[in-house]
Amino acid sequence: MRLEATQQLGLHQKMILAPRMIQSMEILQLPIMALQERIQQELEENPVLLLVEKTPNLTQSQAVQEPPQPQEWQDELEQLDRLIEQREEEQRTRHRLSRNGSQEAADRQLEMMLNTPARPQSLHDYLFEQLAFFDAPPRMLSLARFLIAQLDENGYLTSPLDQLAHLYHQATGEDVAVQDMEQALRLVQQLEPRGVGARNLKECLLLQLNPEWPNFHVLRILIEDHLEDLQHNRLPLIQKKTAFELPTIQRAIEQLKLLNPRPGAAFNPESAQYVVPDLVVERSETGEYQVRLLDDYVPELRISKRYLELRQQASDPKTREFLARKIQAARWLKEAIEQRKRTLEKVARAILQRQRDFLEKGPEYIVPLRMQEIADEVGVHVTTVSRAVDDKWIQTPRGIFPLRRFFGGGLTTVQGEEVAWETIRQKLLDLIAHEDKANPYSDEELVRKLREQGLPVARRTVTKYRKLLKIPSSRQRKDWALASARSSAPTSSTSCNPCS
Repeated sequence: MRLEATQQLGLHQKMILAPRMIQSMEILQLPIMALQERIQQELEENPVLLLVEKTPNLTQSQAVQEPPQPQEWQDELEQLDRLIEQREEEQRTRHRLSRNGSQEAADRQLEMMLNTPARPQSLHDYLFEQLAFFDAPPRMLSLARFLIAQLDENGYLTSPLDQLAHLYHQATGEDVAVQDMEQALRLVQQLEPRGVGARNLKECLLLQLNPEWPNFHVLRILIEDHLEDLQHNRLPLIQKKTAFELPTIQRAIEQLKLLNPRPGAAFNPESAQYVVPDLVVERSETGEYQVRLLDDYVPELRISKRYLELRQQASDPKTREFLARKIQAARWLKEAIEQRKRTLEKVARAILQRQRDFLEKGPEYIVPLRMQEIADEVGVHVTTVSRAVDDKWIQTPRGIFPLRRFFGGGLTTVQGEEVAWETIRQKLLDLIAHEDKANPYSDEELVRKLREQGLPVARRTVTKYRKLLKIPSSRQRKDWALASARSSAPTSSTSCNPCS
């Protein structure tokens, strides 16, 4: 077998995306706030781009943030040459800041830190403060501080004590017994909020119990032996095993709901996620719905005429090439933003034209819609529609919804009509909301109820949507107190006296 290199000619068809097309797709996919950040970045990197302030009281020449015109073109070209050299130097190596520059940067950092809001107190800081008031040996306090540092965001100790003892030995070089770790853990478990330092849910709930509570004995037994039964609402089984009356168990459960299974979570509040809609739907006086792009957050851009003239005046080829590249990038960015605006408006109009019943009657009247249908109507590729609706929100008279909410499949009813899955979910929620809580519907009964309304849905579909909607099973939804009250209620019957 001989190996050799040969040359062959062949024709191949290959699609290559141009940089301009790639940038256009990226701009289209960006939500409005991300687009604003992208424009700010381009303004910092591209000197030929200018920002037009949207202020009605100023003329266009005053609104443009145009630097003052130089007296001589030669001075401006020299400044541009220095800018090019600086860019090239930054790309080659990272130069170190001078001593004055370092001091200036440190001053700016200190000023920023002084103007930054104080960090909220963490769980570990709160526990450390309490630990300072305990009268315990220094070694025990050191172990307690070490254990506090190992707690997770919910206040749980997830690592075994023997592993923590080994870790403490590696960190400090001191040998520590597991018994000492247990003693330190008991010290940590005395701190507030009650339940911190627990190794599992059962221990967390037991630490929060108060012996002075009237149902303390019942609560302790339920937590220690019947947490799984409580999770699945097996109250008759608990009643059989413990011999407690059903009302006693239910009173204990109501008190159990007051305990916190995540005692440390209060120190880690989740920041609210604000949604900025990209489009808004408004109803005109004639009753028609109009779509408008909310571009108030998008800065208006223009290309500096001064740099256009500089490109003609420059004699250095490197300067002309630099200006030509920056001007081309600025034009591509402006065209990509305009194309994004047109595409979003066309796609949104086509969607809302199909989903008019959703706007007028509510979410249960949404119709099945595929992206390919909108792509055919607008005259673009289906991937363009996908990018246009990705992470975009629209403000409607019914609320603010993601654009992807209006797409989805469905099924065909017995009458031959197409019904969206969103409508089926709404029907499912309505059935469960109005069911008899003493005898809730099983998944099979929900299937039967939906079929009575002309919706042939499979049982696995009902189970899937019930879990997606976080609806418990029929056993978990059952109200045993209501069922027990009905079963113990006296029934009226007609007595027969044979002697009469």
